[in-house]
Amino acid sequence: MIFNLDQWLIYKGIEETAAVLIANAAAVVMILLISILAFIVTKQVFLRILAFYIHRNKILWDDKLLGRKVFRRLAHMIPAIVIYAVAGLFPEYSVSIQKIAIIYIIMAGTLAMLALLDAIDDIYQTFEASRFKPIRSIVQALKIVVWIIGGIWIISTIIDRSPLLLLSGIGAVTAIILLIFKDSLLGLVAGIQLSSNDMLRIGDWIEMPKYGADGDVTDISLNTVKVRNFDNTITTIPSYALISDSFKNWRGMQESGGRRIKRSIFIDSSSIRFCTDDMLEKFKEFRYLSEYIENKKLELEKYNLEHNIDPAQLVNGRRLTNIGTFRAYLQAYLENHPEIHPEMTRMARQLPVTEYGIPIEIYAFTKDTSWESYETVQADIFDHILAIVPEFELRIYQSPTGYDLRHMGL
Repeated sequence: MIFNLDQWLIYKGIEETAAVLIANAAAVVMILLISILAFIVTKQVFLRILAFYIHRNKILWDDKLLGRKVFRRLAHMIPAIVIYAVAGLFPEYSVSIQKIAIIYIIMAGTLAMLALLDAIDDIYQTFEASRFKPIRSIVQALKIVVWIIGGIWIISTIIDRSPLLLLSGIGAVTAIILLIFKDSLLGLVAGIQLSSNDMLRIGDWIEMPKYGADGDVTDISLNTVKVRNFDNTITTIPSYALISDSFKNWRGMQESGGRRIKRSIFIDSSSIRFCTDDMLEKFKEFRYLSEYIENKKLELEKYNLEHNIDPAQLVNGRRLTNIGTFRAYLQAYLENHPEIHPEMTRMARQLPVTEYGIPIEIYAFTKDTSWESYETVQADIFDHILAIVPEFELRIYQSPTGYDLRHMGL
């Protein structure tokens, strides 16, 4: 009927030009109605049936496809396919109509492919491997490729040239492309290196002072890595910066099951002395020192006797000192502390003398690696150490304060 509509209108007395125009308009309306009807049927019937089936089955990956609207974007291709199929009704405009339909199909297909890549990333994140080998940067790189291919295809359709011809000439604009996508290319290379060398995972605690980052990695994308700092601020770091610059990853500490304590107190050197008999009797009453004092006294008496040393003079022979006994107490204290990891290094050591006194360093690892627990255990240990220092007739070094100066009469 549509093919002869213009003749029928002419037969009814309408001018030929007007008749042809009306017939073409009627055909356009008919094509649009058919296209819209096809889209509605696809969306309201087919997609609903498909969604019902997807929600009812136990497969998880198809839910990701539905959530990313892959099928809905594919449905947009139906009207364009209908228009392309009936373009022959307009011989004069069929080529232009088909080009428009093809361009629309390419755009819908490109958007569907982008949604499919997002769905693949969502599906991959349901696996445990996604924590160790994230593919977000690869997916984003593929999106750029899809956009480029889609754009070249559209341009080739408009100018009626082969896409391969455009691809062969793309080398002429390579420098421009490299300049435009410099960050993306650097990010892609960085993402591959980070993933292949297992340098970074989502959930890792990292420190990067240059960018003010100190927190957990929440996202690894093509161009950036997002870090949620412990004050709940977000720091965004360029992906390639993690390759070109240094950063600290605390994952090893978390996986080892122990977090290091490495802190010193400074002993006033003027308070160091040999232990007297009264001091040793006092130290023997300390829980962790009784056996140590007994064994050490026997060892020193035997040594002095074997070497005919007169102990009447303090400088002769070997003697216990209050700082050495204090260090032995700290060693035993760490070895018996319930929150210190027994299979890792536990050590109380003396460091080189400084202008602030003699450093006694605690080097040990807590069992619990969480920040709050670690700080609590560390504080409890040093609270105890600072409180017992006077029991060994030692003093903690500190610079004179106003309180000290007032008591000196200054």
